[in-house]
Order: sequence, then C-alpha cells, then structure tokens
Amino acid sequence: MKKALSLVMVFLVAVAFSATGYSADKYISGNIGISWLNDYESSESRDGSFMPNTGLFEFGSGLTLAAAFGCDYGDYRAEAEIGYQSGDVDTFAFGTGEMDPFAMDMTGDISILSIMGNGYYDIALGSDVELFLMAGAGFAQVNFDDVALEEEMQGPNLALNVTEVAFAYQIGAGLALPVSDGIMLEAKYRYFATTDFTVSDDFDLPLNGIEDTEWVGNIESHSAMLGMRVML
Repeated sequence: MKKALSLVMVFLVAVAFSATGYSADKYISGNIGISWLNDYESSESRDGSFMPNTGLFEFGSGLTLAAAFGCDYGDYRAEAEIGYQSGDVDTFAFGTGEMDPFAMDMTGDISILSIMGNGYYDIALGSDVELFLMAGAGFAQVNFDDVALEEEMQGPNLALNVTEVAFAYQIGAGLALPVSDGIMLEAKYRYFATTDFTVSDDFDLPLNGIEDTEWVGNIESHSAMLGMRVML
C-alpha cells in the first residue's frame, strides 16, 4: 500500500509540472493547524448486502499537517501536497432502524495520510495581501489504530486496526501576506472528504454478536491552518 501511494505521488507531481513547470516560479509550503473530523456515519453490510443497522464513530479534534511543492504562474498555482490528519475515537454508536443509537466509549485514534494535486487561484486585494481559492483531488490512506471499547467495557473484544485507501478531494480559501522577500504567511480554511470506504471489524460487537461486520461510510473534516510559502 505504501508503494501504491508513492506511485500516486510521482504521478501527481508529473501531471502538475510536466507541461509548463519549467517557466513558473517554484515554491515550497508548510501548514499546521487543527482538524475537526466529522463522524464516520456508516451502514452495516454483510455478504455484500446492506442491513438496516447504522454505526457512528465519533471523533475528537486533532492535528493536521501539510507540505507542498508548487509552481506559481501569476494568477494561478499548481502543486503536489502530502498531508496528515489525526483525531481520537471518542465513541461508537449503534442502532437498528428507528431505534435510538446506543453509544459506547472508545479508545484509540484515526489518522489520515493524503496525497493531493491542488490548484489555486490568487486574487490581489491591495497592500500585497492575496485572497486565494483552492481545490484538489487525490488519495487518502485512512488508519483506525487500536480502536477498542473502554477498559471497563471491553470483555472479550479485540482492538480494531484497519487501513483503507479511498479517493479524496478538498476545497478551501485563505489569505496570504508577505512577511519578507519571497516569503508569504498564509491562513486558510479547508474542507476535506473521502469517498465511501469499508471498515471490517475483527472483534465481536456486544450488541449484535456478529463477527467480521463491515461498515461502509466516508470521512470528512474541517481544518483551520497557518503556514508559510517560500519561493525558491
């Protein structure tokens, strides 16, 4: 899977810069911030058929990081970005049909490694301040790490460790302000989402007594980030 992500990264870099990259101003950027992960709201599936049961993993806020290499063509930019997000798994809620979900406290965390190709449109606002709009697409590796019931509720269940890859996309907007020659300070908001992917549990959920249940859903997040763009 790591080899596949590496190949995707090479492909995105080639697509972003093969046509006109040599005539553009190159830059590198880095961002750090806070991500708020939306709940992983999922439908239960067994033997390829969906059941009326629903599952809801609820996450806490966490760290987000992003680094990129890009080309600046004036009003627009193209870049290849690698990103990371994480958050704690707080609860898992399980319900059937019209039943109110029953919530269970959980431990463990979720992390997302993404490789994206982004496009930016820069709008000068005066006094060298820029407003930028961005959109990107690529792939995300989603990891559920040591997700389990709280110790006092565990019983015989095992920790959930799952890694899945899904298509991902993002949009965002922000402001950039020059702080010295060739260096821009950035502040931005980003919405990030994946397409549906499947989580297969390897432990018995005490509410249904079914082994190897599959939960199908997607991940979304909202991030507030600060960063720096340095021209090369």
